[in-house]
Amino acid sequence: MNEKIQKYTEQCLNCPAKPCSNKGCPLNNDIPTFIKLAKENNIEEAYYTLLETSILGSICGRICPHYKQCMGSCVRGIKGESVHIGEIEAYISDYGLEHNLIKNIEIKDTLKGKKVAVIGGGPAGLTCSYFLARNGADVTIYEKYSKLGGILSHGIPDFRLDKNVLEKTINLILSLGINVEYNKELGKNISIEELSKNYDGIFLGIGANISTKMNIPGEELNGVYSGNELLEKNNHPNYEGKTVAVIGGGNVAMDTARTVKRMGAKKVYVIYRRAREQMPAEAKEVEDAIKEGIEFLFQNNILKILGKEKVEKIECIKTELVKKEGDTRLSPVNIEGSNYIMDMDYVIMAVGSKPEEKVIEGIEKNKWGYVNVNENMKTSIPKLYAGGDIVGEKATVAWAAKSGRDAAYNIIKDLKSK
Repeated sequence: MNEKIQKYTEQCLNCPAKPCSNKGCPLNNDIPTFIKLAKENNIEEAYYTLLETSILGSICGRICPHYKQCMGSCVRGIKGESVHIGEIEAYISDYGLEHNLIKNIEIKDTLKGKKVAVIGGGPAGLTCSYFLARNGADVTIYEKYSKLGGILSHGIPDFRLDKNVLEKTINLILSLGINVEYNKELGKNISIEELSKNYDGIFLGIGANISTKMNIPGEELNGVYSGNELLEKNNHPNYEGKTVAVIGGGNVAMDTARTVKRMGAKKVYVIYRRAREQMPAEAKEVEDAIKEGIEFLFQNNILKILGKEKVEKIECIKTELVKKEGDTRLSPVNIEGSNYIMDMDYVIMAVGSKPEEKVIEGIEKNKWGYVNVNENMKTSIPKLYAGGDIVGEKATVAWAAKSGRDAAYNIIKDLKSK
């Protein structure tokens, strides 16, 4: 073990209450146990401990919002620096990848003879497939692109996630005998009705990557883009020497702004209507963006996008944060008379996302437009389970993975009784 990771493992207090696991980690990884095993240089057992709850350790260890999750609940962080849990997790998982330790795990026959289709090869779909395959199911992933990964492949930039690590993780999962049908898109060349005839269960994990609109004047002008679609399809305009405004405060906004800056934009502004401490983006991502020269306009809101046919200027207004009755979170309110104009070449919206309506037509949805599931992750369609962003889960990889794992457990429970 390298010295840095050894030092990090020695900082862990091995708390009996395990707040990092039970409160901070969406997947409830047994963090104190795998750190203790790593500290004892028993990396293999540490890896097997991780495999009981997650197959995406090399990814989550790198890109999870650790300070909002596990590290944010670390007892050491109360009076000092939290244990660097993500780096330890990534080290252990990378070791498992390099040594192909997954070949040693037991494949149960719980679902022997059962066939399950997984629609979508992102974090939720990959995790669901892994836990189903570990229990003996015959799993086939239906993926609309020519490679797996979902947002990991088509949304998170290379500077945040080394695609070699992703490819190794995917190959590891597929080594359990999982089949893949590439270039298969729901609503185009596959249907739930058809899959239902050939499979005992179906998991829907296609994500929700249609950017939400603000419905402000000028949003239809040329030069207005959505962050989700830009990152997913990598179909960017030429930013060389241009000024770009990114609207939003989440990780999509950070990834978009940093990508645009790296592609040659002269000036990149992130416009966020609340304060910095209220940003949903990981603090490290914000800090990295600032270091890269991206300018943040906190407590500012965009009102209009101005131009004849294409973006020329934007009108913004300053905001103040007020406590509204019944709300736990401070709300931004526009300050009358604080309007101002900025010259702008492009505007990129990154204020949230929703499912593609036509793809989930016929499935019961909730009032926000997400697929409705019950406590067992079942949808209104027989045999169909769903998880991840498509059901409105919190938009991080760990939460999507948890959703996929929970769905797998429910599929296993239901199918083994038949």
